[in-house]
Formats: sequence, C-alpha cells, structure tokens
Amino acid sequence: MTWLRRPRPRPAATTRLICFAHAGGSATAYREWPALLPETVELYGVQLPGRADRYGEPLPESLEAVAAAVAGELVPLLDRRFALFGHSMGALVAYEVTRLLEERGPGPARLFVSGCAAPHERPEYGYSRYDDDGLVAELTRLGGTEAAVFAHRDLRELVLPYVRGDFRLVDAYRHRPGPPLRTPVSALVGDADPVVTPAQAKSWESLTASEFSLTVFPGDHFYLQPLRERVVAEVARRV
Repeated sequence: MTWLRRPRPRPAATTRLICFAHAGGSATAYREWPALLPETVELYGVQLPGRADRYGEPLPESLEAVAAAVAGELVPLLDRRFALFGHSMGALVAYEVTRLLEERGPGPARLFVSGCAAPHERPEYGYSRYDDDGLVAELTRLGGTEAAVFAHRDLRELVLPYVRGDFRLVDAYRHRPGPPLRTPVSALVGDADPVVTPAQAKSWESLTASEFSLTVFPGDHFYLQPLRERVVAEVARRV
C-alpha cells in the first residue's frame, strides 16, 4: 500500500482507525497510539508523498487529489468497521475522504476532526505565501514535534519544501457545498489553540445529519501530544 502505514498489525481487530496528520506531518505522528488502543482496534497512518519513506516523490497537487487516492486505497479495508481521525490539515482530508466514501456506499462509523475549523467557515491563513523565516516563525509558534528541526539548517532545508507544499494544499482548498454527512462527527480542540477556537470547531456540527460531539482539552494547537493518553481514550470510547 502506497498511502497507508500499519505500525502494529492486529489481524483479529474488529475496527480499523485511519489517521491523517497535520501539515508537514507524517504517519509517524500516530506511532505511539496503538499501544494505547484496545486490541480490537487496528491503526493505519496515512503517509503523504514527499516525506519520510516517500521522500523524493512529487508533492500532492491538491487536497482533493490526496482524498481521492486515499479513498481508493481504503477500499480493501472496508470489510470491517472503520473510523477516520484527522488533525488540522488531516481533518480536512479525512472529511473529504468521508464524503467520497459516502458517495460510494457506507461511510465510517465516526469521523474525528481535531484542531481544525469547519471547512465552510475556515479562515484563509495564507501560510504558503510566507517566506522561509516567516513560515518557520509561524510553525514555531504553533509548536508540534517538528518545531525543533528548524534550529538545524540542513534539516530545515529538507523539511520546509514539503511543509510549504502541504500549506499550499490547505490554502488552495475550497469547500464544495453538498449534503450533510450521514457519519457521526466528533470535534476535538485545545482551549488555547491559536488557530481554531472551540466555537469554530463546533461549527462542524452543521456538516453532519448524525450525532455530533465537541470535546475541549487544555492546551494549544498540538494539545494531543502531551495529552495523548486522554485523547486516545476519548477516541476509543467513541469508536
């Protein structure tokens, strides 16, 4: 599989959890989650080209193209119950994958959207237009595990191109109006997130005709890193 990584195979699992990382992130963002999930849940991380073990591959052309490719690769895995989790940019991709799957048949058991304003009310950030120093300053402000690499020039030169490429996807993305999801949606957000407020996260509620929940955690945009155990417990409970 080109797009999916399975850090801990669980052939007997009854549910699959497909996880989408933030801009500049990779499937390794979720490498510690399987140890916290019940044995009945098998995790797959989505790996975009241009980074990690796909470094050197052309960067994606659009967020919609990413969603279409992932939705296609998920087909063999849809024989079991499944859910999608996306953080920040990953939430937008997971949402578009959910729309595509619902157009073709049953959607996920639940869509988790983390650290992201609802796409129909999402402000335009324009991060991809920042120069390198400006982009590094913004990424440092947001935090995350990748922030430390920007202190090293060689690593910075390796990472910035695909980080900027991801932000181009986000900046170019425009929400396409359509029917609300049949899938239940759970929004998660940090109470001190400088990118999205709890009110903006709650606006996801209008995009589903099913159940909606909002969980606010203490923390910033990357609240889910220090609070990993609490976040995974919330996901497991709702899955």
